[in-house]
Amino acid sequence: MQRSRRAFINYLRIECGLLPASIAAYTRDLEQLMLDLQELGVVDTRTTLPEQLIGHVRRMSSERGYNASTVSRHLATIKVYFRWLLATGQIDDNPGDHLDQPTKWKRLPGVLTPSQVRKLLEAPQPPEKATKAPPLWLRDQAILELMYASGLRASEVGQIGLIDIMEKIGVVRVLGKGDKQRLVPMGRPAQRALQQYLDECRPMLITAERAAERRDKGKLFLSRTGHPIERVRVWQIVKHWAKVAGLPKTYPHMLRHSFATHLLAGGADLRIVQELLGHSDITTTQIYTHVDRTSLHRTVRTLHPRG
Repeated sequence: MQRSRRAFINYLRIECGLLPASIAAYTRDLEQLMLDLQELGVVDTRTTLPEQLIGHVRRMSSERGYNASTVSRHLATIKVYFRWLLATGQIDDNPGDHLDQPTKWKRLPGVLTPSQVRKLLEAPQPPEKATKAPPLWLRDQAILELMYASGLRASEVGQIGLIDIMEKIGVVRVLGKGDKQRLVPMGRPAQRALQQYLDECRPMLITAERAAERRDKGKLFLSRTGHPIERVRVWQIVKHWAKVAGLPKTYPHMLRHSFATHLLAGGADLRIVQELLGHSDITTTQIYTHVDRTSLHRTVRTLHPRG
């Protein structure tokens, strides 16, 4: 089973070109599947029966309490994996065909109010005591500003290179899911925060490394050691400054949700927001129209004859 799993993951990485975060999700899902199958006495994935897969999925929702969104993603992994086994001639029948996709709940994304966003963006401040260490609060401030201004995912932050910042036209080039590129405006506050980071913080992070190593790899945001910042560190930065700002349960994707919601509430066209977010399907973007109904009610009151 493990040999088959490794071959499948290599296929996703090399031939499909999936991003590291997607590879990690597939890996976790398959490891969970194989642990359950081993408990059922299955020693080879190719001999898996439909009822064993159905039982595995039931355990996820009933015993482990996974929500519909997580189960749905896990099911997608199972289906793709067994389709790959079928396509490569390792199985004759696909047991994954017997699995039905659950109806996904229309769970509304968590969104910060404009005042909460302001508190978060203003949270990074210099330490009270002077220090010779790089002013990482400038980096954190630039990251927060850019994530909100451009609707970035946490995984996209570390991928931004110096050449992706186009100062003259005020946009950033972003490499999203499926290696799809998009150009997104940065906004003046984000540009100012970026410039201050580039002037006062990043050079200190570069000098901390040996020039011959080129640890930075031309990336924009760096860690304390001069390496490109990783996704998990972006999570830590957002959670830290949210705590400083007194905001409960704040995570990186909330800045992306807030970006989209605030644009639509301000009257932005749904198609434009779809392009800015990099969504291939507009139905993915439409969920944000259900988050903030303020502008809808205001429009009805203003324009309807009996509003």
